Amino acid sequence: MRILIVEDELPLAEALAQILRKNNYTVDAVNDGESGLDNALTNIYDLIVLDIMLPKMDGITILKTIRKEEISTPVILLTARGEISDKVLGLDSGADDYLAKPFASEELLARIRAMSRRKGEVLQDNSLKFGDLQLNTSTLKLSKDNKEIKLILKESQLLELLIMRKNIASSKELIIEKLWGFDSEVEHNHVEVYISFLRKKLTYLNSKVTINTVRGVGYILESN
Repeated sequence: MRILIVEDELPLAEALAQILRKNNYTVDAVNDGESGLDNALTNIYDLIVLDIMLPKMDGITILKTIRKEEISTPVILLTARGEISDKVLGLDSGADDYLAKPFASEELLARIRAMSRRKGEVLQDNSLKFGDLQLNTSTLKLSKDNKEIKLILKESQLLELLIMRKNIASSKELIIEKLWGFDSEVEHNHVEVYISFLRKKLTYLNSKVTINTVRGVGYILESN
């Protein structure tokens, strides 16, 4: 899961990014509203953590703009203000959840997990299921029945992306944007290498799940 943090308090932004990365999320962090909007409009994020009070452009304006552009990425608003009117304004503007500062990092992580469950993607134990496979995104363990194997982080993130986009082919360009960032210099052969790694591990598990190549389009996860 790729998360965008838009927060102008540098120590908080850095702390949140560190916590999320420690929990195996891919994170980009920016510190003003204009940069936040530019990043959000790329539509490569699975979730946005958005402060309301920002320099250059406030969070509500960012939120209204991306919703006007039909970007449905879930948004958790952060604010130091706890008034009901601010909460209502944020939710009415298209936010999916609201968190008032100060907050515990465990609460933010719980809100993120809850939002993923609403989308039907993540189980209670931070696991994803597809076919005969179960991927634990916290431990990076991939299992089938009683057999399991440990993935490296990028393998786990790639498999997570393919599971979340089940029945939809994912291009190499999309995979690079999601896993490395839209301004990354990573080349297509990086994706091919990680696809090869994952295929070998699916074979090791004797899984019925396969990563199929859609010629000229990308990769799709299927269960036979």
